[in-house]
Parts: sequence; C-alpha cells; structure tokens
Amino acid sequence: MSTNWDITNHNYLSAAVEVLRNRLECYAAPVEQQLELQAQGVDRQQAFEATAAALTSLSALDRLCQLFNLSSFDRDVLLLCVAIELHTDFANLFAMLNGNTQANYPTFGLALLVLADPDWKSIAPNAPLRYWRLIEIGPGTALTLSPLKIDERILHYILGTASLDARLASMVEPLTIDGDLVPSHQILAEQIAAIWQQQSRTKILPVVQLSGAEAASKKAIAATVCQMCNLRSIAIPVQAIPLATDELDTLIRLWDRETILSNSILFLDCDDMDADLPRTRAISRLVQSIDRCLFVASRERLRGGQRPVVNFDVALPHFAEQSQVWHQSIAQLAPEFTGSIDKLVSQFNLSPDTIRAACTEAAGHLHPNLENDLGKVLWDACRWQARPRLDELAQQIPPSADWENLVLPDSQREILREVAAHVRQRVTVYQTWGFGAKNSRGLGISALFSGSSGTGKTLAAEVLAQELRLDLYRIDLSSVVSKYIGETEKNLRRVFDAAEYGGAILLFDEADALFGKRSEVKDARDRYANIEVSYLLQRMEAYPGLAILTTNLKSAIDPAFLRRIRFVTQFPFPDAAQRSEIWRRIFPHDTPTKNLDFVKLGRLNVAGGNIRNIALNGAFLAADQAEPVQMKHLLRAAQTEYSKLEKSLTEAEVGGWV
Repeated sequence: MSTNWDITNHNYLSAAVEVLRNRLECYAAPVEQQLELQAQGVDRQQAFEATAAALTSLSALDRLCQLFNLSSFDRDVLLLCVAIELHTDFANLFAMLNGNTQANYPTFGLALLVLADPDWKSIAPNAPLRYWRLIEIGPGTALTLSPLKIDERILHYILGTASLDARLASMVEPLTIDGDLVPSHQILAEQIAAIWQQQSRTKILPVVQLSGAEAASKKAIAATVCQMCNLRSIAIPVQAIPLATDELDTLIRLWDRETILSNSILFLDCDDMDADLPRTRAISRLVQSIDRCLFVASRERLRGGQRPVVNFDVALPHFAEQSQVWHQSIAQLAPEFTGSIDKLVSQFNLSPDTIRAACTEAAGHLHPNLENDLGKVLWDACRWQARPRLDELAQQIPPSADWENLVLPDSQREILREVAAHVRQRVTVYQTWGFGAKNSRGLGISALFSGSSGTGKTLAAEVLAQELRLDLYRIDLSSVVSKYIGETEKNLRRVFDAAEYGGAILLFDEADALFGKRSEVKDARDRYANIEVSYLLQRMEAYPGLAILTTNLKSAIDPAFLRRIRFVTQFPFPDAAQRSEIWRRIFPHDTPTKNLDFVKLGRLNVAGGNIRNIALNGAFLAADQAEPVQMKHLLRAAQTEYSKLEKSLTEAEVGGWV
C-alpha cells in the first residue's frame, strides 16, 4: 500500500475508535451529561465520515469485513478489541461498564449490551469472529463474561501492516524466483495458471501435484505460476506439519485465513517425506481440508482423496535448455571462456538453480593472480553441487589410483578403457548421433567385474573414477537389502535418484548377494525378491551414469541379468610375472626400501589385495625398527597374512628371501 493510504487508513481507524468511545461514554454517563456527549458524538461522526471520504480504496477494517462477511455488530466487536490495543485509557472505561475494576477488558456481554444491532449468533463457534479466530476468548466464569482479545495477525492487518502470522512464520518460507524458467518449465507454468484461472469461475479448485525428483525446478514453477496469477507463494515442509489433531486443525484454520488475508498459495513440500502412516494421514487431511489453491510437491504421485488433483511430471531441463543456462551463467562469470559446455551438460544433469550455484562456487575458487583452468574448476564445482546424499546407504571412495597402479592383462585393460569411453562420449552417441532417439531403452552403462577377492575389482573402479573425474560410491548392501517387503526398492530408488544428477559411479560390491539367480516362486517373499531384481534392472538401464557390480562368483549371477549388462570383465588371479609387477608398484615413492627382490616376491601366491596388506604391514614393521623396508620385514608380514588366510608359507614361495 502507498504511504498516503497508510496515513488515511490510520486516520480512519482512529476516527472509528473515537465514534465507538463516544457510544461507550454515553452509555456509562449520567443523564445530565448525555446532551454534551451526544453533541461530541455528532462531531466525531463527521470527522469519521471525512476520513472515510479521504480513502482512495477500502480501509483495512472494511476490507476485512468484506473478506470474512462480517456484520456491523462483528465489526464493532473487533473495534472494541482494537481500542484497548491503541488506547490504554479504554481499560478504565471497560472496568466502569463491567462494574468491576478488575474486569478492564471487552466481553461479549458488554458488546451485546452496548453496541448497535446486537446479535447472539455472532458469538457462536461457527460464526466468522470465532471460526476464523479473529478474536481470542480468555478464561472466565461464562462465555459472555470472558475477556476478548483481538488476534495479533488481525490487529496488524487492520493497522495496515503486512506480516505473516507468527505461528505460521516459524514453519514456512516464501518461494522466490531466481532467473527465468527454461521453456519446457515455462509451458508447465502457463498450463497450471490456465487451469486455475478457468476453475476459479466454477469455484472447483484442484490440487496441483508436481511430481519428480527435481525439487528446485518444482518450486520455481510454482513461484512463477503465482506471479502470473498475482498470488503470493509460501512453502511449508512436510516435517513441519503437526500430527496431533488439535494442532493440525489450528494450522489448517490459520492457513485458510492467511490465504484470504494475503492472497497466498500454499506449496506443500513432500519431497523428503517418510512413508510413515501418521504423517501420511496428516498430509491427506491437510490437503482435503484446505479448500483453496494448493501445490503438492513429491517424488512420487500421492494418492488423491475427494478433491480433484491435476498432476504434472517435472523433469530436469533437456540438454539444449541446460546448455543455454550454462551459456548465460558462464557469460556473467567469464565472458572469454571458450571451453566446451557440452562436456559439462553431458556428464551433469542439473537444474537451472544448481547450474547457477555451480558457477557461483567456481567463481570462489578462481585465483586472480594465478592461471586458472576454468573448465576443470567448473567440472569440480558441478561434482560438489551434484554430490549425492548417500551417507546411510553408501560410502564415498576418494579415487587415488590411476592406470599405473592397475596390473591386468591387456584385454581387461582395454575393456576398462572402453567403459571410460562410453561414459565420456554417451551424449555424442545418444544425442548428437541420434542413437538415444532410435532406441531409448538400455542406455545406462553397466559393468560386471568378476574375480576372486583381491584381484583389483575395486581398484579398477577407482581408476575409472580418477580417469573420468567423477565421484565413486560403494553401496552398502547390508543397508540396501531389507527383509521388509518394498523397502529394498525404496532404498535402491534413493541410491539412483541421489546419484543420477552428477552421474556418480555406483559400485555394488559383492553384488551376487543382491543380484543372484532369480528364485523359483514358492512363497510371497520369493515373488517380491524377483520384483526387487526386476526393479534394479530397470533402474540400471535408465541410470545416466556408470553402475559397476562386483562378484567373487560370476556363476551366481542370473544369466538373464548378465545379458542386460553392457560390459562383463573377468579379473584373473595374477600369475608370477603380474605379481612381481604389482610388487614393483605397491610402494609409494617416499617409502624407503632396501634390496627388495621383486621376482622373489612375485613367487608369493597371493592376489593383489593380499600383496597390499603385506606391503603395508611390512612398512609398519620397518618403521618401528627405524629401517628401510627389506625382505625380512616382508617375510614377517607375509607370515601374518598367511596365518590370517589359514595357509602355510612354502619353501618355493619364500626360499632365499633372507
């Protein structure tokens, strides 16, 4: 509102209170003062009418009466409560009228006795004053004798102050628009706005449900719709919704009132909702009880109730739209940047807000006095922004190994390089060359690494992550697999949904425990176990990144599952020459060594993982003796390792070591 309206609204309210004061004083005054007070009343009424004429639009009090269909008696009850808030001397007047110095407050009994057009119906629970909680009733011996107090939000509204109800302010936040929507999202916003504008004529207001994993885009679409419809948008997270019935009813009533007062739309954010029954029931009741426009955002479609629900699936912007956002954002960061934005878009599937955040983060890592590789800085910023939240289900493995650390036959190394090439070039092949449009199924890149323990399967995954500059997550199968029906699919969904934005490499270690041969259906549990496998197959085929499965026993994997894996690599047990090569590469450059014979060490018949354990234990033994690592230290470490494996060292393996 303008400053001029603020002044005239305040003058109008003050004049209305003075008219009310005159009425109360006339009622309380003795007969000999009545004529004088009536004359004052005429002056006050004229002053009130003058302030009313000065208003360029409705006063806040009159607008409130119009919004909630208040009678003239309701209006004057509110004025009684406003008067004591604005002028403390009204307390003495109320005490005199109530005939009790302690009862220095307005009551329904006083209002019915003094005000014009008294109406007992106005104090009923379903009447506007109490239904919309415009006033509060304090404790008292009777309803008509209980103190009345205007609700704080209503008082601020009447005074012309725009403020959210304090009880709502602690649990909600306004939705803001950060940049223009991409074209595909703008189309959705226009469709939703058209639906609401059309339905408002029939007063059938549907719930608009925005489904999908991209939370930021759903909020941006909702905020844009509200801007187009001249509405205020406010979001509330599902965790803030009370479960107790009385608290939930209060929230519903306060929110309904707020939508009327501030022309607001509620955005119910259910993206992080847990599927517990009490929370689901509370959400359902909230959605069904709020009879005004409402957004519900969730990953999966929620089941509707009595209200009509219109669902829109919100996907991330497609390749060209993300490229456009990148160009706009980088132009502000570094106009001279000539790097390939396509590489960023091909790897990271990000929302516009996340792209802008990545550019902002990259700007913070650029050093003005140093030569910067902006392409690498942007790449790492994307990794940080898209890093999945998988702490409960997966362990991030910082990749530290490269091709030099990996000792494998040439055929296996070549397959691994093909895997890396598929990840790097998937956008070129799928989009630029059109393979994705020709067949949209099976575009996910998956690999199975099979071989006995310690043959380098996890190390190979590290090498790929280092080569591709991507995050690597080892999935904790004990956290994923659940005995409860449906929980395993839920956990797998969380893994893939969280990882897909940055194309993180997912490593399902010892996957035969989860992806074994599909069982013959003998009971309900077998049937659901097969559903879990089928769900995994679907998600792997749709996953835009690389999913790696490792197994010690390839024969345990269902052949039907193997047919849908793109790369299958057998990691053989290393021969003597390969073991010698592993020994040559196992020690860091800073480790002091003396007279190590790698050919003799290669005779030790163990896999690479055991070699690493022996080398590490030998280093500790040497460090404790303040000596370089020697064959004697490795012999002692080998004995410890073999004892752990319940094996015995043979003369053929360690003969001539020391």
